[in-house]
Amino acid sequence: MKAFRIGLGMMMAAMLLLGICLAPAGAEELRVVTTQDKSGEGKKYRELVEYLDKKGIDMNFEAARDYVSAAELFSKGGVDAMFSGSGIAGIMIMKGLAEPLVRPVAKDGTSTYWAVVIAKKGSPKFTGSADYFKGKKVILTSMASSGEIYLHHLPGAAKAAAEIKKAATHAAALDALNTGVADIAIVKNRVWDAEKGKYPGLEQVGQDKSENPDGTLIVSKKMKQETRNKIAAVLTGLKNDPAPEAAVVRNSLGIQGYIPTKNEDFKHTLNLLKEAGVTKDFKFKF
Repeated sequence: MKAFRIGLGMMMAAMLLLGICLAPAGAEELRVVTTQDKSGEGKKYRELVEYLDKKGIDMNFEAARDYVSAAELFSKGGVDAMFSGSGIAGIMIMKGLAEPLVRPVAKDGTSTYWAVVIAKKGSPKFTGSADYFKGKKVILTSMASSGEIYLHHLPGAAKAAAEIKKAATHAAALDALNTGVADIAIVKNRVWDAEKGKYPGLEQVGQDKSENPDGTLIVSKKMKQETRNKIAAVLTGLKNDPAPEAAVVRNSLGIQGYIPTKNEDFKHTLNLLKEAGVTKDFKFKF
């Protein structure tokens, strides 16, 4: 019996030692916040999580009730990063909570987007003024540079509209417009370009004058520079990584890889936000 206990103890010690040896040296923890409306983020990035793990970066997802809660987590150091559309990223930057690190480059080489105005075929062209929306029902997505933020940056446009409807996605906004739920939709140009073949009765009547970074990974200003550099190096190295697992990540996300992204890349987005009345104290609600 005594020999059995000694043998068991030695086996457990050996397993512990093996676990230590197999653990990534100097592994960095990357806590990524996601909101309830993006609860599928973990599944979307599953292959990337596994890839980063092999590179010594332990990425996991923390749930937040909404963007206000996410901002609080950033401010308290409860999370490290967020994959974000330009609107939310810009707000976090304005609040002094986060900075952009990298953004994906799609298979077609694009990494930015802009708002487009969609209406029934034969509608007047968008004039760029609030009067265009007078008495119209407008459908868009919340807190999007190519949606709610774009509408609010146009002086008086939100008040001129007869009704502002919220869609869960840009694609859903197009569906609603097509079925007559609204008169005008403001959506992301990439979505319109991909989906417009489904809607022969709709057409683009206008667009924003500049572009916004797409799907940026923003990181907490509390993150150590060494950690930031390591994450950036791994993600920007994904494009030219010949390893099979790197190809799996690129294919699963539909990207070529990631490119460095800085505050300067958000110049247009930040201007939209300021013109929409967003300040450091903004509560994610117009």
